[in-house]
This record gives sequence, C-alpha cells and structure tokens, in this order.
Amino acid sequence: MEKFLSALIEGMSFGGVYALVAVGLVLAYKTSGVFNIAFGAQAFVSGAIYYQLHNRSEWPIIPAFLLAVVVAAPLVGAALDRMLFRHLRTAPPLSRLVVALGLLVAIPEVVGLFFKVTQATQYKGIVPGGEIVYRPLSGVAITRDDLSIILSAALVAIGLTILFRYTSLGLRMRAVVESPRLTELNGIRSDIVGTTAWMLSSFVAGLAGVLLPTVFQQVSVINYTTLLTAAIAAAVLASLTSIPIAFAGGIGLGILQQFVSRYLPTGNVFASNVKPSLPFIVLFVVLLFKRSLSYEQGLKDPLAGVDPPPPVPASAVRSRELTIGTRIFGFVVGTWWFYSVLFLWNDIWLDRTIRILIYAIIFCSIVVITGMAGQISFAQATFAGMGAFFSAQIATKQGVSVIAAIFIASAVAAVVGALIGLIALRRRGIFLALATYAFALFFDNTMVRYDWVGGGIFAIESQRPVVGPVDFARPVPGSTTRDTAFLVLVLVVLTLVGIAIIWMRNGTTGRFLDALRGSETAAASIGINATKARIIAFAVSAFIAGLGGGLLASYKIQFSSLDYKAELGLFWVVIVVTLGPRTVEGAIQAAAGFVLFQEWVLPTAIPWLYNHALPFADITAISIGWQQIFFGLGAVTYAKHPEGILESNKTASLTRVQGLIDRFKSRRDSEIETASV
Repeated sequence: MEKFLSALIEGMSFGGVYALVAVGLVLAYKTSGVFNIAFGAQAFVSGAIYYQLHNRSEWPIIPAFLLAVVVAAPLVGAALDRMLFRHLRTAPPLSRLVVALGLLVAIPEVVGLFFKVTQATQYKGIVPGGEIVYRPLSGVAITRDDLSIILSAALVAIGLTILFRYTSLGLRMRAVVESPRLTELNGIRSDIVGTTAWMLSSFVAGLAGVLLPTVFQQVSVINYTTLLTAAIAAAVLASLTSIPIAFAGGIGLGILQQFVSRYLPTGNVFASNVKPSLPFIVLFVVLLFKRSLSYEQGLKDPLAGVDPPPPVPASAVRSRELTIGTRIFGFVVGTWWFYSVLFLWNDIWLDRTIRILIYAIIFCSIVVITGMAGQISFAQATFAGMGAFFSAQIATKQGVSVIAAIFIASAVAAVVGALIGLIALRRRGIFLALATYAFALFFDNTMVRYDWVGGGIFAIESQRPVVGPVDFARPVPGSTTRDTAFLVLVLVVLTLVGIAIIWMRNGTTGRFLDALRGSETAAASIGINATKARIIAFAVSAFIAGLGGGLLASYKIQFSSLDYKAELGLFWVVIVVTLGPRTVEGAIQAAAGFVLFQEWVLPTAIPWLYNHALPFADITAISIGWQQIFFGLGAVTYAKHPEGILESNKTASLTRVQGLIDRFKSRRDSEIETASV
C-alpha cells in the first residue's frame, strides 16, 4: 500500500507539470487557433531566467519569480503575437504549426546565447524550503515543491475554466479565433484580444517553466521537450478544447508513468524500453482511437474565401525562353561545381558535395509529403534511419549486396510509411503531424534500443557498395585515390529521384494531390480517392527518405541512432519549408544550406559575431546553435510564402525579367510595324 501511495503522490507531482502545460496548449489553441508546439521552448525561457536570477545571482524568490513569470513570459507572448501570429490568424492551421515549429527550434538556442544553462543543476524552486518533506503516512513522502506544482496546476485550470465559461473576455477570445474579421465588424478590437490571449498563454508557459526543474533538479531543454510530448498527449485527449479534461489527463499520465516505472519488471528488455516511451505511446494511441479527432478541430473563418489562392511555382509561369535559359544556367553552374570538386578543390569540398547530394535525396521526401501532399510529417528522419539501420543489418549479417540491401530497407520504410499513413489518414492537419511525431519518438526511444534494429547503445557499421567492376570503397588514408565514385553514385540516385518526383507531380497522383489540397470535398465529388493518393504519397516519401538514409549510412560506414533522431527530423522540415518545399531544386538548396551553413558560413561568421555583434554571448552556444536560430526563425515566413523563400524570390525575379522581355518584344514589334509602314 505504501508503494502504491508513494507512486500516486510522485505521479501527481509529475502530472501537475504535464497538466499545466496541457492546459496551456489548450488555452493557446482556444484563444489563437495555434497549436503552439513551441510552448515548451517558451517555458524554457522563464526557467532559464529564474535560474539565472535566483540560483546564480541569489535574488530573492519573489522578485525572481515576478521578473521571470509575471513580466518576461507575458512580454514573450506579446512579442510573438505582435511580430508573428497576429498576421497568421487567417492562415491555414498547418502554416501556423510550421511557424511554431520554427520557434521550437530557434528559441532554446537564442536562450543559450544569453544563459549558459547546460550545467544548471541543484535547482531551487519557487517556495522556500522546497526540499522539506512531509509524511502524511508512514513510508509516503511529499515535498513542498510537489505541493506547489499540484496546487499551481489546479488553480490555473480552475481560473481558466471560469474565464471561458463566465466572462466576456473568454467569449471574445473564442470569437477572435473563429473569425477576426467578423469580430472587427462587431466593434471588437481583435488585436488587443489576441495579444491578451497570447500573454495569458505565455504566463502559463512561464509558470510551468519555473516549476518543471524542481522535478528534474536541473534546467535542461531536453526535459522541456519530454514535458511537451507528455502534455501534448493530455491536450489531444481533451480534443484541444476542454481545460478540465486536459488537467485530468496530465495528472493521470503522470500517475500512470510512475506506476509503470515501479511495477513493471526491471530485467525485461521490453519493459525497460516502454518506460521512457510511455508518453509517446499514449499520444499515438489517443490519436489513433479518439473518434472526435476524425477531422481537424477548430472553426474555419467564414471570410476565408476572400483570401487569394496560393502562388504557383515559378517553373509554371515562366516563358519558354526563360525556361531554356534557366536550364542552361543551371547546367553551366552544376558543371562548373563538379569540375571544381573533381579537379580543383580538396577532399573537404568533395565530402561536403557528397553529403549535400545525400541530404538532398532525403529532403526530396519532404517535397513529396509537404510540397505535393500538403501534409507535415515529423517522421522523415525516422524513415531515413530505417533505411540506414535495416540496410546495414541486411548487408552485414545476411550477406546481401549493399545496393540491394538499401533498396530492401527503403521498401520496408515505404511499407511502414504506408501503414502510418493508413492509420493516421482519419486525422487531418496538426493531428496527422502529431501522429507521425509520436511514432518517430517511439522509434527513437524504444525500437533503436534493440540490437536487430538500431544496434542498441553501440554504433553500427555499414559497408560501401560494389556494382559490377566498380568498387565504391572508401579510399585508404594517405593514398591519391579520391571518393569520386561515390559522388557519381549519389548524383545518379538524386537525378533519378528528381525525375521520379517531377513525373509524379505532373502525373495523375500529383494532380489528385493538388485537387485534395484545394478542396477534399470537391475532389471527392469528381471521383478522386483521397485515401489512395495520400497513402501513395506517404509510401513514396518514406521510400525516398529510406534511400537517402541508407546511402548516408553507407557513406559514413559507421553511424549511430543520433544521426537520425526525431528532433533532427524537425529541423530538416524547418529547413526545407523555409527554402522551398515544393520543388526538387528547393530540396537541393536546403541540403546545401544544411551542410554548408554550419561548416563554411559559421566558421567565417562566428569570429565577427563574437568580436562585434555579440561580445556578451557564449561562443560555444553560437557555434552549435546558430544554424538552428537562422533556419528556425526563417520558418516563420512559411505562412506568407508557403512555396519557400527562395522560390518566392525566384518567382518575383522571373516576373521582373519576364516583364523586361515582354517590353522588349513589344518595342521590337512596334518598330517593325513602323518600319513596314
């Protein structure tokens, strides 16, 4: 009995933090229409500020709490609304999700520029003597910190429930989410109401941010990520609408996690892997079986029909002359690049070029699922990992040729992708994205621990392929041989993948997906099978990701599960949607940015930044996180430019060039006509 009560009380402490964040997620969605996946990052801001003030600078608890939670957190919320989300109220839900995803990637790294919290241990909470233990029953202990978490979560849940049910402000917040333009017609200042909602939501995030470290005794962004995933499960259980259910779900999940930790056997491999993965399993099960999530929650703006249609790719609007000129220019630049890599530049640039081409193959999978199908998948790194893990296992343990093993592993990833798509197809928008994220986290925290999948805790060794007389083995150090054969291999694969994507986009499946992006109801009325088209998109996307992952593993020869973490997959999505998610060219540019920014741009820019722009910053944090900051903040442009920044600029440039050509033709025709007269 004592063991049961002890697990119950400790579970309520963990669950209180889960509940607080779950309530904050529901609050943000109810009042802004944004599924704020960056909520944990906002909480991290207040946690870092409070730790810096109270634990390091020895401020008293009350001033440190007021500045970190009551002042800083609402200001962060107001800034996010003023600079970003105020302009996205009529944007599609997926656009807002991508913007929040960019903030999730960027905000922790921005915090790292100002506060070095990687070694933030021995955290002191918001109540004096938080470590003091009360023993209401023999063998059952509860600390003051535990009580502060549970009481804070309960008070926030009660207060927000009263706000939405009995106050005019709560009614106005919900009305602004439904249609800011209609509320403006009724005399309601939607900007003020929206900013108030974001400040309130950010206050809840700040409160969670200073309470969470009392559970783990440290301020770590990894803990906030785990917290967010568990809270997402509770928020989805509440259908993103009910604050009491979100609160109860968070408490229940914390209690369940403690019961699993204490009662499952410790020697069993499956049980030991299930314990850390419980929040991800619960999230996936809730998304799978909760019927009220069959269609995306949230009301659509009745005036959304006045919004302009999404822009078409530049390739669809340029003239024949410009198309030919663009292709010639691309061919010349590509030829110059590869000539330089092969004959002029050193092996470092050869290595960078090979990795750019491999990552471009992986990023093409995001082009298929996001650019063509209009869906967000957070499992692309997982599918790439499947291609790597299974191809290495098949080639080394079964004696299958490496090329055949890569294709077999890619086929396995395609089957899994089709199954995930089939299971999650009843979900739309953010719920589909969350389902893929739950699967990716489960794979990371459970499946890769098995020797037959990810090799457990050890690195995995792969092999280089041999095709006929051509051996793609890595050159021996010190020899004059270079890795040019592997460069040709990945270039051929990328070319074939690019041709297949263009063929698919211009074919029946691509046109069906375009129709579904416009209106699923209208597409169904003319006989388009949405399920079949989306399953094909998921399968093709997973196959391409697995193909790229297998090639990356073969190139590196030795790799680990860290090369294919779900968090890295989030960053991949951010890079691609920032630069160009609708074209193969955009995937190549995103891959170049991913590789070159960190290895070429940063070594050049960091000394200047450190000496001039950010002399107060932590140089280690800059070197690790500046890439995440740059591309994470770049993702906020997705709502305005869903075709990507580079594609948008290319379209604008082509429009100007086409205008010059048209004026030249018009002047020439006029001169010819005048001369003939």
